[in-house]
Amino acid sequence: MAEKEKLRIDKYLWAIRVFKTRTLAADACKAGRVKLDGVNVKPSREVRINEIYQVAKGPDRRMIKVTGLLENRVDAKTAVNFYEDVTPVEQTPAFKSMFHAPVLTRDRGTGRPTKKDRREIDELKNDFFDEG
Repeated sequence: MAEKEKLRIDKYLWAIRVFKTRTLAADACKAGRVKLDGVNVKPSREVRINEIYQVAKGPDRRMIKVTGLLENRVDAKTAVNFYEDVTPVEQTPAFKSMFHAPVLTRDRGTGRPTKKDRREIDELKNDFFDEG
């Protein structure tokens, strides 16, 4: 793939497959979900190699280090060569869910939860996730 000297952050995030469309990448920048050193970046900001961006996409928070500039969107296997995920293990969703997710189980053969059971389950989940 051809590497460029100058590349916009929204185009870069789209090309390395962080966002499905370039518009979503630009909207994330405008909404303050893409940061460089804790400062929001505009969609038109130029990307430089070795910069580390914090990208929030839903509940997922990632830190991406730029290792190469990629102008066009490519397959996922190729895209991995142009960035490095430097997110601390403690911040990954898999790590969080492993230690912090409540384990809700029901006895086998008890059937579907009643409306009252469902409300109690939802209340437990909300109490747990509001604290964390």
